[in-house]
Amino acid sequence: MGKRALVIDDSRAMRRVIANILVERGFEVLEAEHGQAALDVLAQAGPVDVALVDWNMPVMNGYEFIKSVRASPQYTRLTLMMVTTETEISQVVRALAAGANEYLMKPFTADDLVQKLELLGLV
Repeated sequence: MGKRALVIDDSRAMRRVIANILVERGFEVLEAEHGQAALDVLAQAGPVDVALVDWNMPVMNGYEFIKSVRASPQYTRLTLMMVTTETEISQVVRALAAGANEYLMKPFTADDLVQKLELLGLV
């Protein structure tokens, strides 16, 4: 069975960019436009291997999503990667402290994303 990824970003274009990179690496990709929608997708679609999470989104931002997922025992195995324009070191530290496994700053290349997935043991 292939790996499953959830791409969470309020930009449809950015979701497509990330999804295309993941599909090329054999992932099945699910998408959500904000954190609350992502929680709904997780509840309905079953387990995913990795969630790639934007920080700045309406309804529920990426930081709130990560805190929510890490507070839920059913998602302990879910790998979380922030993919965001937030470049302040304090934000990186906050995200990692909240439970993100990796952090990728926008703009990025396909190779950058694949390298992070390799670090996480997902490709």
